[in-house]
Amino acid sequence: MAYAGGGVSLRALAERFAVGCEFVRKIRKQQLRTGQMERVAQAHHGPVSRVTTAVQQQLRGQLREQPDLTLRELQQRVRKNVGVELSKSLLWLWLQRLGLPLKKNRSTPKNKIRKRVANGARRGGPR
Repeated sequence: MAYAGGGVSLRALAERFAVGCEFVRKIRKQQLRTGQMERVAQAHHGPVSRVTTAVQQQLRGQLREQPDLTLRELQQRVRKNVGVELSKSLLWLWLQRLGLPLKKNRSTPKNKIRKRVANGARRGGPR
């Protein structure tokens, strides 16, 4: 290591290799502790996600087959087909991440009264 040869500060070493000073400090500390200069792989924090690739494929497939599924129906189908229990909020979050819309189209025409009021028509009948 360039630092072990002497005459080079950790800061100069960080600049030489275009990395941060803190990274060089971590590597040096690790070298003193374990004798290795390679950075040890970091563990992931928190639980492993239940939304695996299989669950994502299931969501895509279900919505491709029947785009007007409700969150509850989608939740039940994922539980039945993949065996994974997902809350509605987690399901909604993953639908957004995957870019899958879950929006119902109105099958009834819009209310004409609301349209007239929005256009400035008077409320109520003639006087």
